[in-house]
Amino acid sequence: MGLDIKIPIGMMFVIFGIMLTIFGLTTSGDDMYNISLGKNINLFSGIGMFIFGAFMLIISDLVRKKKLVDEDALKDEVKS
Repeated sequence: MGLDIKIPIGMMFVIFGIMLTIFGLTTSGDDMYNISLGKNINLFSGIGMFIFGAFMLIISDLVRKKKLVDEDALKDEVKS
């Protein structure tokens, strides 16, 4: 079956991670971070989301390549 949910989930996390990272970089040093003990939560969350999304896309690509190799091996086996 061709449905792989990792691709749209990975893209969503990458896009939101980039947006949140940019927001965290542009608001660095604001007073709103006093609530979170002075830590830039937006920056750290954005980086984490980006890493998770990239991981999902890499895993999806590796699984897709493995399926192609397995299908080619199966076709070669049937021909012989």
